[in-house]
Amino acid sequence: MWGFVSTAALELQLAREALMNPSVKTVELSNKVRLPYVEQGDPAGPKLIFLHPVGDSWRAFEGLLSELPDSIHAFAPTQRGHGDASRPESGYRSKDFAEDLLHFMDALDIEAAFIAGGSSGGLIAQRFAIDHLNRVRGLIFLAAPLRLTDNPMTPQVLESVSGLTDPVDPEFVRGFAGGIVREHVSPEQFEEMMAESMKVPAFVWKATIAGLAEDDFSSGLPTVSAPALVMWGDQDRGLPRSDQERLTELLPNARLIVYRGGGHMLYWQLPGEVAADIVSFIDEHSREHC
Repeated sequence: MWGFVSTAALELQLAREALMNPSVKTVELSNKVRLPYVEQGDPAGPKLIFLHPVGDSWRAFEGLLSELPDSIHAFAPTQRGHGDASRPESGYRSKDFAEDLLHFMDALDIEAAFIAGGSSGGLIAQRFAIDHLNRVRGLIFLAAPLRLTDNPMTPQVLESVSGLTDPVDPEFVRGFAGGIVREHVSPEQFEEMMAESMKVPAFVWKATIAGLAEDDFSSGLPTVSAPALVMWGDQDRGLPRSDQERLTELLPNARLIVYRGGGHMLYWQLPGEVAADIVSFIDEHSREHC
């Protein structure tokens, strides 16, 4: 009934708990941008970096991170202008976020990593892979669009953001987030998402969404030879299946996983399933480098 744990076993248990319960750190990049980030897992394991969508922060992946084994060395930065990151006056195109990622990897001595982009974070992952393929072990797209230039929702989003001023109206944030995700996440998750989104100033919303609405990297994707995993839920109201199939076709070494009943926020709604598929993908392609 009463158990005793050796000192060595206790130290091992505490070390594992520390790996699986990340604390927020901050790094200043060579371009003077300061990014909060969380880090967890074995430093000797394969590197995995998560890129959150517009209006979010590293917390977008909190549930997913908790499902990953400590054999994976995972990072989730909050990108410029978002959350508690620094907010330069300009530089909110996908190429700017991609260059921050390069500086982030350099600052943390990450030679190459698996890059996972959630929703619009997938466009940053595309840009980074096209520009810095040698730093990419693999790509993971979590309900990420091929592009937003021809998405039916884009004109409405551009119109809604055009008149934003500070402080940002909570109803704008509630409508922006709620339009495609609310029915697939818990009320608590939705309020957490709201809190993070409210930290983003109006000029960042405007500049980032304007840039995303113009970005189309599809012509460069056939040059990306890294393995890719495209993950999509069949109840995603923002992205049609045809978009995901085309993204898969353009990437030379990609496959598509479809989650029955999954919505746009797959990694919030189904963190265990999504994490298991990410781990399998990383394990498969990490062996190729052994």
